[in-house]
Amino acid sequence: MELHTMTTKTAPNARTQLASWKVAALAIGSSLLLAGCAGNPPSEQMAVTKSAVNEAVSSGGTEFAAVETKSAQDKLKQAELELVEKNYEEAKRLAEQAEWDARVATRKTQAAKADKALKDAQQGIEELRQEGMRGAEQIRPQGQQQ
Repeated sequence: MELHTMTTKTAPNARTQLASWKVAALAIGSSLLLAGCAGNPPSEQMAVTKSAVNEAVSSGGTEFAAVETKSAQDKLKQAELELVEKNYEEAKRLAEQAEWDARVATRKTQAAKADKALKDAQQGIEELRQEGMRGAEQIRPQGQQQ
């Protein structure tokens, strides 16, 4: 009987202690995971952003989408400064904004170039039409004389 009493008294403590260890381990693991995420520099995002800004500039963004391109460049510089200061969350946020500004600049540049190409084509068609009309006028008078 004494043995039975001892077992019942220690069993709940063992379960409670095991549960406490599990909770503690879970809390520590979660803390480390969160700290690890917050402490990593956004290297991949920075690389993607730099690529997007370079594409915007090389596609003619400074000419066709100057405001968006400048905004992307400024935000990228600010993100780089935040990265040096180890403000990784702010650096990532700015880098994402810079990426989207650069993408807008690239699309706006593409649209402006397409619009310019369309106007050039329309002007070429109009010049051909006028040239054809002049040619037709020169042929008519000769045809009327005969």
